Amino acid sequence: MKILLLGGSSFLGRAYAAEALARGHQVTTFNRGRSAADLPGVEAVRGDRDSAEDLARLVDGRSWDAVVDTSARQPAQTALSARLLRERAGHYSLVSSVHAYADWGGQVITEDSALLPCPADTPPDQPFGRELKAGCERAVLEGFGPERSLILNSGLLIGPHEIGGRLPWWLERMARGGRVLAPGDPGRTMQVIDVRDFAAFGLDRLTAGTAGRFLTTAPPGALTFGEWLETCREVAGATDTELVWVEEARLLAEGPDRVEPWLELPFWAPDLPDWANIWQVDSGRARAAGLRCRPFAETARDTWEWLRTRGPAEDTDADGRKPVPGSTFRQGIEPDKEQRLLAAFG
Repeated sequence: MKILLLGGSSFLGRAYAAEALARGHQVTTFNRGRSAADLPGVEAVRGDRDSAEDLARLVDGRSWDAVVDTSARQPAQTALSARLLRERAGHYSLVSSVHAYADWGGQVITEDSALLPCPADTPPDQPFGRELKAGCERAVLEGFGPERSLILNSGLLIGPHEIGGRLPWWLERMARGGRVLAPGDPGRTMQVIDVRDFAAFGLDRLTAGTAGRFLTTAPPGALTFGEWLETCREVAGATDTELVWVEEARLLAEGPDRVEPWLELPFWAPDLPDWANIWQVDSGRARAAGLRCRPFAETARDTWEWLRTRGPAEDTDADGRKPVPGSTFRQGIEPDKEQRLLAAFG
């Protein structure tokens, strides 16, 4: 099968490329060549997907059985890709997000839940917002039609080559040892999915010619936050690390040491109205269609091995914190602040 990956060099795109090559497919990647190197074996075409000229050069003399879009950010950008590719490819698979749903976080969502309002012709260069993913979905459906489109609403992706820095931060924090601030309830459940499992399911559906929509993440209740932290500690070999659980209310109290959920302690989603159902995404349709999720311990081990091989990333500081796009925060709590909180509450 001939597959075009819009992106294809970093994290999810890389996972798709690796899985497709392993299955014997012909793979073309289209990206600017800035994020990471393309895998050996792909046809790498350089260009900017915001440029009609670059896209026209991509399609000149080429056609594919299917397109996989892992890099859609803006509806107008996605609409341009769909418009130029609809006569050159038979199927368009878009990786969207659970964030595109209006009630994500506040209510349990299914494939039939309402999307955020965002037209397919939303002007380019809009500030980042959850609604843009919904606009990208509409652009694909308008460009290729429902019968030739597959929408995969991704849950939170983790695994080797992660670019978000969430699982890597916890692994490296455990490796530094000492007392570690553990927020809230260790029994709070989580939903995350290994990037390789996501890519395998996406390719299964693509090669089957599946149209429609799937919420693609692990089943609810498969992992608790306590299990997440304990596994990170074990994988990192942090025998001298002590987890200190602190009540959410103390961490959320107003003041200079208030902890920002999700960013300062990655994947911490407090039990508040806007966060209560963040880990309640109904992925039953995807599981019935063949989605399989490996144990978190395997993902953590493989990610730790990759981190040890890779070494520090250029944009990561000495404490393992990465910049958060669109924010003044860095991923992970500042060490002095963590120690003040542990002294006060631990």
